[in-house]
Amino acid sequence: MDSGRSPIILWFRRDLRLSDHPALTAALRSGRPIVPVFILDDQVQALGAAPKWRLGLGLEAFAMTLDQIGSNLILRRGTALKVLQGLIHETGAGAVFWSREYDPKAINRDMHIKASLNEQGIEVRSFAGHLLFEPWTIVTKAGQPFRVFTPMWRSVSGRDVAMPEPTAARIAKPDLWPASDRLSDWKLDQEMQRGATIVRPFVRPGEAAALDQLDRFLENIDQYQEARDRLDQVGTSDLSEHLSLGEIGPRTIWHRVQNADRTGSRGGEAFLRQLVWREFAYHLMYHWPHLLTDNWKPEWDAFPWNTDPDTPEVRAWKLARTGVPLVDAGLRQMYVTGRMHNRARMIVASYLTKHLMTHWKIGADWFADCLIDWDPAANAMGWQWVAGSGPDAAPYFRIFNPETQRERFDPHSDYLNRWIAEGRSDPSPTARAYFSAIPRSWGLCQEDSYSAPVVGLKEGRIRALDAYETRKVPVRN
Repeated sequence: MDSGRSPIILWFRRDLRLSDHPALTAALRSGRPIVPVFILDDQVQALGAAPKWRLGLGLEAFAMTLDQIGSNLILRRGTALKVLQGLIHETGAGAVFWSREYDPKAINRDMHIKASLNEQGIEVRSFAGHLLFEPWTIVTKAGQPFRVFTPMWRSVSGRDVAMPEPTAARIAKPDLWPASDRLSDWKLDQEMQRGATIVRPFVRPGEAAALDQLDRFLENIDQYQEARDRLDQVGTSDLSEHLSLGEIGPRTIWHRVQNADRTGSRGGEAFLRQLVWREFAYHLMYHWPHLLTDNWKPEWDAFPWNTDPDTPEVRAWKLARTGVPLVDAGLRQMYVTGRMHNRARMIVASYLTKHLMTHWKIGADWFADCLIDWDPAANAMGWQWVAGSGPDAAPYFRIFNPETQRERFDPHSDYLNRWIAEGRSDPSPTARAYFSAIPRSWGLCQEDSYSAPVVGLKEGRIRALDAYETRKVPVRN
């Protein structure tokens, strides 16, 4: 087949959308047939239960979107290089396009694939799309990567962000579609067990749902600055699961929020800072890949965290039975909805790493299994920021007090009542749902009495401060 008219294999990964998609736009401009593909390789197989299940829902929605414009999503399982080589042979494709990923395993995989296919005379092109700014384009005045968020925010806040590409209305089809796996055969929901039924009503997968959610958020963006930390209110964007799978592009969000600002809405800058906080996480992961697995600050390697994930205290934390209501409420929200309010994430993480003196990696791994909006960079940076081993402009350790946090961000205990059932004569449906979402092997029911704290707030704080001071760690109360 003439290489100028041969099909392009468009390998979809975390970019399940038709708008704001540079790789798709480039393929469309070529005028060549396009074969959309998703590959279930080892890296996808390694996803935790909740993000893998959510991926399945996203793939189902995206396949339907492609079908509506006369295209098709080809599903294949196996080593990515071998799958692509097989599809090239079957379709006569002369090029493979994809959107970049930035974690070290994906980078190594993609570099190997690109080199191998180039040797075979296949054109390979990678494109931006998952981020606003490619990590290597953001540097300090000294030409170094940023280590602190605020200077990075100042550096990028005034930059031009390219306008998003328009939505693809039609994709040229190949003469013959290659065979595809059935999504149901992949059993991406298997590890969720009975929890999938409970979480499903809280999930709206797909690009259309993501754009609808952005519209709803923009209607209330005036309240964002004041409401985003309130546990008892709906003040956040709820776009994280869509961003994680690329069901919406960050440039789309950036420009829509800026347009809202220009028309007189408040709260836009505060939200854009959070969008750049996501960029900061990827910036750190790209330049310091060990962020995902080891302490970002190596001086923390000798800190005496507990590294046993099966201690009674850690098990109580995983069961959402710590006896500290706000900590348990946050975890139960995650088990019922697949998500957790960002303020609750910080409190939950602080209790594990500070009061229980447990290594952040144990918590990060648990979240990676339980969150439908799991994101490798944001998850690792968030845990390390709370633990103290990660990036932080202030040289001290935060020890969140769940009780004072509740007084400030859930003053009427509405959030607690939504998620804690024990001791209540008529618990909310969401509080009861926790007992249906968790594994039966946990042996819990709502008639159980609520447990005493596994570690008291004062006791845990004193123990943490003593550990920091013994090792001459700077502390500011």
